[in-house]
Amino acid sequence: MRSNCGQAGDYLFIFKLFISLVVKLKNVYNMIMKNYSFKTRLLNINLILQKANIKEGYTVADLGCGKFGHFSFLAAKRVGSHGKVYAVDIMKANLEMIKKEAKASNLENIKTIWSDLEILKATKIDSNSVDLIFLINVLHESKQPLKIIAEALRMMKTSAKLIIVDWEKIAAPLGPKKELRVDKNFLKAGAQKLGLYLEEELEAGQYHFGLIFTKP
Repeated sequence: MRSNCGQAGDYLFIFKLFISLVVKLKNVYNMIMKNYSFKTRLLNINLILQKANIKEGYTVADLGCGKFGHFSFLAAKRVGSHGKVYAVDIMKANLEMIKKEAKASNLENIKTIWSDLEILKATKIDSNSVDLIFLINVLHESKQPLKIIAEALRMMKTSAKLIIVDWEKIAAPLGPKKELRVDKNFLKAGAQKLGLYLEEELEAGQYHFGLIFTKP
C-alpha cells in the first residue's frame, strides 16, 4: 500500500495540473474575446441596429454569421420567443460554436443552417419568408457577391430589408487588402438590377460602408 505522503503528492500533482489547464483555457478565452471585441468595435453596431429596426416576432437571417454570430445573438434578443433567427454559414465548426452558445444563453429562437450562399436555393430557408437579412463583412470574401445577394433576395418577404456592411475599397491599416475588397458601387448597381430598392447608405464604421435595400 502507498503511504499517505505518496497519495498526497499525487493529489498535489493533479491539482497543479488542473490549475495549469484552467490558466491556459482562460488565456485562450481572453485572446478570443479580445479579437472579438476588436472586430465589433470597428463597426457602428448601434447605428446598424437602429436602421435594422428589429421588431418582436421578426424572422431574421444572418448570412455568413461567422463563429461568433454577433448579429444573430443581438437579433435573437430582439425578436423574442415568437421570432426566429437563422444563423447561416458555410463553416460547420462556426455553426457548432453558435449552437453551443445559443444553448448556454437559453436562446431557443436561433437556428443554425449550413449553406453555400453562392448557390441559388441552396439555403434551407423558404422563399419570401424573412423580414430582415444581415450580410456583415461577407461579400468581400466571395468572387460572386451578386449571387449571394440573389439568394438573399429569394428569402425576403415583400418590403423586407437587406443590410449589407463591408470594408470600404480604400487603403487602410486594417482588414483585407484593397484589391480584395468589393466596390460598393458595383454592389449597388447589381442589387438594383436584381430588383432591390436602395433605401439608404450609411457610414457603418471608420473603414466600413453600409447599404440598406428593400424588396419592392
